[in-house]
Amino acid sequence: MGVSTWLRRLAWATLVANIALVVTGGAVRLTGSGLGCPTWPRCDEGSFVPHGAYDIHRLIEFGNRTLTFVLVAVAVATYVAARASGRRDLTRMALLLALAIPAQAVLGGVTVLTDLNPWVVSLHLVISLAIVSAAVLFLHRLDHPARPPANGTLPALAWSTYAVTWLVLYAGTVVTGSGPHAGDAKAPRNGLDPLQVSQLHADLVFLLIGLSAGLWFAVRAAGADPRPVNALLGVEALQAAIGFVQYFAGLPVVVVMLHMLGAALVIATVTWLLVTVLEPEVATNRDETRTTVGLHPRGQANRRTE
Repeated sequence: MGVSTWLRRLAWATLVANIALVVTGGAVRLTGSGLGCPTWPRCDEGSFVPHGAYDIHRLIEFGNRTLTFVLVAVAVATYVAARASGRRDLTRMALLLALAIPAQAVLGGVTVLTDLNPWVVSLHLVISLAIVSAAVLFLHRLDHPARPPANGTLPALAWSTYAVTWLVLYAGTVVTGSGPHAGDAKAPRNGLDPLQVSQLHADLVFLLIGLSAGLWFAVRAAGADPRPVNALLGVEALQAAIGFVQYFAGLPVVVVMLHMLGAALVIATVTWLLVTVLEPEVATNRDETRTTVGLHPRGQANRRTE
C-alpha cells in the first residue's frame, strides 16, 4: 500500500517536533530554569502545574514539560497513520518512536531528581538526538523499504563519519557539563577542565570535517547523490562557525541555543547521508537497470545491465 499524505506530514512533524525539543531543552538549561519545577512528575510537591508565585524559570521549565504532550499526540497520530498504511516496518518504527517519548520524559525527570547531574543531562540530550536520527530514518523508510545495505569503501566511510559525529556531539555535551550553563545556580559541574575538553571537542570536529570532505570526493567518484553530503558540509561549516563564536564571545545564551539547533541538524543530515549511501536508489526502465546512488548492495561499483 502507498504512503498517505497524512503519514508523510506526520513523519515530518515528528522530526521537527523532536528538533524543537532539543532547542527548548537547551532554553531551560541556558536560562537557569532547570529546577523551575523542583520535582517530578509534579511541578512541585502539591501540583502537576505551577501554582502560587509564578516566575520566568518555572514557566520555562513547565513549558518544556508541556511540549512532551505535543510530542505524544504527534507520535500517536503517526502510529495510527502507519498502521493504516498496511506496512509493518513503518508501524514498528512508529511504535518505537512513540515509546521513546515517555522514556525520554522519565529520563528528564531523573535529571531533575538528581539536581541536574551533568552526566545525566548529557545522556538526556544524546537520547533526544538519537530520536532525531531515528525520525530521519523513518522519513527515509516511507519511500524506501528496508533492503540489504551496500558495503565497500563508500559505505564504510559513511559509517565512520556517522560514528565520529556521535563522538563530536557527546564531547560537546561534556564541554557543556564543565561550563557555566548548569541549568541552575546550585547544579553541579562535571569537574573537568573546560579548556581541555573544548580542545578535545575541537579536535574531533576537525576529524569530522576531514572525513566529510573525503566522503564528498568519494560520493562524486562513485556517481552517488551529492545532495546529502553537500548538506552535511554546509551544516558543519555553520555549526563550526557558531561554535567558535560562542567560545570566543563567552558563551552568550542565544549563540549557544543556535549551536544546539545546529547539533540536531548535524545528526539529521549525517543520518540522511548514511541511509542514502547504504541503500542507493535503483532506477529501471525497459532498456536498462542501473544503480544511481552509491555502490551496489554487494559492494560492486555502479554498473549498467543492457
